[in-house]
Amino acid sequence: MNRQEELLDELYDVTIDGDREAVVALTNEGLALGMKPLDLLFDALIPALEEVGLLFEAGTFFVPEMLVAAGAMQGAMDVLRPLLAQTGAKPVGTFVMGTVKGDIHDIGKNLCNIMLEGAGFEVFDLGVNVPEQVFVEAIREHRPQAVGMSAFLTTTIPMFTPTIEAIQQAGLREEVLIYVGGAPVTQAYCDSIGADGYAPNASALVRDLKTRLGIGS
Repeated sequence: MNRQEELLDELYDVTIDGDREAVVALTNEGLALGMKPLDLLFDALIPALEEVGLLFEAGTFFVPEMLVAAGAMQGAMDVLRPLLAQTGAKPVGTFVMGTVKGDIHDIGKNLCNIMLEGAGFEVFDLGVNVPEQVFVEAIREHRPQAVGMSAFLTTTIPMFTPTIEAIQQAGLREEVLIYVGGAPVTQAYCDSIGADGYAPNASALVRDLKTRLGIGS
């Protein structure tokens, strides 16, 4: 096994471990060896984050482990993002994300963003406490395939409905898949408000979105 092959294996392992410093160091070493940014991404980083998602769903990993692994991945993306832009690599899709008006929780949203970006999506994060019209304007501007709305509180999940209605009234509803998520959200609630999708965690969101868009793993 040559050093490049060893490096991909090591990068995979330290990403799962959430060792951000090692991830960044190996990413930079790989680039110095002449490895392509896309190879580092698709042969090590993305498979590692997919494995983290599977471990979470299996109950082996929990939210803290997910967060540190996602943070490690983010360290690599900070290095690779400008290089990927230079290569002209196109994202597999575009996603608009935000926490609805009245809610300032963002951990779940941020984790989804990193998982989406790691899977090749361009993500436009609107932040927290996002009014309905800001979602509408972002959809109009960025033309995403999907939009995600997050809410952590039972008192703020009702904001999904007026946001979806605003998108409908703007004539944009047929252009986007609408995902809702957060601690109090269920599939039944998703169905009741007319959203397209609900995922209990970030890896499930990415998997469902890729399936709906016909994007291979």
